[in-house]
Amino acid sequence: MPKYKYKAKNLEGKITKGTLDAQDETALYQLLRADGMYLVSSQDVSEEGKNSSKKLKKQVLADFCRQLGTLLQAGVSLVRAINIIASEVGIDPRAKSVYEELIALVRQGIPLSEAMDQQGEAFPSLLVNMMRSAEANGNIDQTALRMAGHFEKEHKLNGKVKSAMTYPLILTGLLVVVIIFVMTYLVPQFQDIFDSMDSLPLPTVILLGISKAIRTRWYVILFVLGIVILGTAILLRKPQVREKYDHFKLKLPIVGKLLRKIYTARFARTLCSLYTSGIPIIVALQISSTTVGNAYIQNQFGPIIDKVRAGGSLSAALMEVDGFQKKLASTIMVGEETGSLDSMLDSIADSLEYEADRALERLVTLLEPILIIVMAIIIGFVVIAVILPIYQSYSTIEQS
Repeated sequence: MPKYKYKAKNLEGKITKGTLDAQDETALYQLLRADGMYLVSSQDVSEEGKNSSKKLKKQVLADFCRQLGTLLQAGVSLVRAINIIASEVGIDPRAKSVYEELIALVRQGIPLSEAMDQQGEAFPSLLVNMMRSAEANGNIDQTALRMAGHFEKEHKLNGKVKSAMTYPLILTGLLVVVIIFVMTYLVPQFQDIFDSMDSLPLPTVILLGISKAIRTRWYVILFVLGIVILGTAILLRKPQVREKYDHFKLKLPIVGKLLRKIYTARFARTLCSLYTSGIPIIVALQISSTTVGNAYIQNQFGPIIDKVRAGGSLSAALMEVDGFQKKLASTIMVGEETGSLDSMLDSIADSLEYEADRALERLVTLLEPILIIVMAIIIGFVVIAVILPIYQSYSTIEQS
């Protein structure tokens, strides 16, 4: 019987980790639910010697699925199809080793989904479960092509987020460089003039203090920054802290609204792919919740899945999720009433991805002037701090 390493949460919000033997993930969920706990995440650790490959990138997964689906549709055998993909010129060495391991396992008679599952984190659980369902239905080629489209859309959405943040990051880096240049080179040029004065205005004293700290204590500043960054990273690994942090992100004025759209679109896209492939809705919800990318939202799915399992409607259950756009539940309600849940999920995912794209553009448009204004304020403060004592000294000489 498989052994699962799990992370669960009780009604009081306490996180528990451990291992349990269960027939599958659904059985594990039921065992934990009997003890008053909700499954947060799980990993099958029963098989020894699993390939510990890191996750393949979304674009790599999309290319693999598209080529696999195309070759299988052309009548190429599974082993030969994967061999052709692995032999492609310029393929990433890490991906090549994963594909070669797949070939070896499939040749031994192991199903493709099981071979993928044995590659550690290389293939996401979404793809593994989709392939497992496809093997039962005999439509691996169609499922592979559908997953290629899924990963391509996810890659494009993630790419848009990164591209949108490139210019603000460049401006932020330029701002840091300007501050360092001003404090370490420009301000010291006026040091002799300031030393000859009896008293200095407060802005000048602050400016000189910052300049001296950066020039003489830069290693202390770097050390403190390193400790803060490292400490933050360690804290965010704790489930309770991560959940609060993810909740805080959703409450941010503009960014929070954008993140809600991205999380909802990601969930809808994954749920649509799983549901249309014949995956049971309970299993589809469990897998989809792990792909959202927000611990606060993911931890709400224990009671949600219980309500659906008890016969409640999916739309009513999702309406209670704090962090999703309400239009998701409304759209699913229409799909349930008309019997077209798969098409409605696909429609709402496309709509939310479009809205997220537009929101990203607005966010970048807003960030650019904000960063420029911040830079102008800093430069203005430096100019005032330098000119003010000189102006005061001229005023004193004029009065005398």
